[in-house]
Amino acid sequence: MKKEKLPTTNRKMWFRIVKQFLKIFIRKTRVIHLGDSFTRSCIILSNHVGARAPLAIELYGLKQPFRFWGTYEMNSSFRELYAYETKIYYHQKKHWPLFWARLFCVIAAPVTYIHYRGTNFISTYEDFRLKETFKQSLEVIEKNETIVIFPEDSSKGYFDVLTAFHPGFVLLGNQCLKKGYDLPVYATYYHKKKHVWLVDKPILFSELIANGDAKEVIAQRMCDRVNALGKMDIDSLIKEEKLKRKRHRK
Repeated sequence: MKKEKLPTTNRKMWFRIVKQFLKIFIRKTRVIHLGDSFTRSCIILSNHVGARAPLAIELYGLKQPFRFWGTYEMNSSFRELYAYETKIYYHQKKHWPLFWARLFCVIAAPVTYIHYRGTNFISTYEDFRLKETFKQSLEVIEKNETIVIFPEDSSKGYFDVLTAFHPGFVLLGNQCLKKGYDLPVYATYYHKKKHVWLVDKPILFSELIANGDAKEVIAQRMCDRVNALGKMDIDSLIKEEKLKRKRHRK
């Protein structure tokens, strides 16, 4: 029997063309797995590094259909997106002067608006509307697709060493368990200087919560693991990966 060919993307054609154009200007990201490669249906946790990690993952990180989680302001009207980018993203998180943030976003906001429409990300909320986030996420999992989440607390900015994780991914994992999906969870770290996305060995969500810890404790444990990835010797890992590829070719 002929094996069914699975789709490698869920992006629309116009956005796939845009991505090919972006690759001309953005350096390729090397993906290094410390364990098994990504399964089709899983949860991936990553640091954010501003816009760098999402863009690197979108262009080079995954060869399977996936959806990002992202704050709802970026998935709303253009006016709301512009306000969020100027006041929250560039001013509060990246510490730009508000005047320069507003001026820059005259150009940046339209590009961002188009980009986020292309990724079709799942909006996240801090109130009762989070139920809609879980509903859409379960639909993605049921289609054998992947969820990518950036759970770090970035209220004071983006840092190389992460301070804390929001526990939303724990709530999602519990929702999936109720539906019979025990998903692998991958901790990952994007190294901005080396252009490397380091992927840890997966852990089943049921194993992640086996001790009965509170969601905040589980979130911090995963945050610590992501930070540990960030401290690894990337140059050595790159050399090891190159050797593995050479052996595989032989």
